[in-house]
Amino acid sequence: MAKYRKLGRTSDQRKALLRNQVTALLYHGKIVTTETKAKEVRKIAESLIAMAVKEKDNFEMVTVKAKVALKDKDGKRIKEVVDGKKVTKYDTVDKEIKKDLPSRNHVRRKMLKVLYPVVEVPQTPAGRKRGTKQVDLVGKLFDEYGTKYANRGGGYTRVIKIGPRKGDAAMEVVLELV
Repeated sequence: MAKYRKLGRTSDQRKALLRNQVTALLYHGKIVTTETKAKEVRKIAESLIAMAVKEKDNFEMVTVKAKVALKDKDGKRIKEVVDGKKVTKYDTVDKEIKKDLPSRNHVRRKMLKVLYPVVEVPQTPAGRKRGTKQVDLVGKLFDEYGTKYANRGGGYTRVIKIGPRKGDAAMEVVLELV
């Protein structure tokens, strides 16, 4: 018996398809796909969530000093003239950040190998790249899903059959996070 389904695709196409569907599942919470694809996506997604649950508390809080630009009431940076040049004025502040321990950092890199980067685009068009922001899907896995499924022993996804597809009669399902 094979360890995985080939899905009628070459290996690079299959990997790209599965990565795309796993990313969509973890970002949106549910996807509609065929039954065989859902079974493959389920394996990958559940292993990622299991890793996140295991490493959710494996960090330490560290205080660091950060340079922050001073801003006026309109939100623009305050400039001062130094040696005939305009230079932004900075202030130092203490910030508390999460510092991953080595095992959590390793898991983070393993997750990034599977997940595609997700960019959130605003509904109202305000230019090509204005208002877009990068979604930290790995952070979402650790913070949201890791704590949500902490006392669950597996089975993080659910498959609900919705019937055959009109074009080729392939069984369609909804794959969702429990």
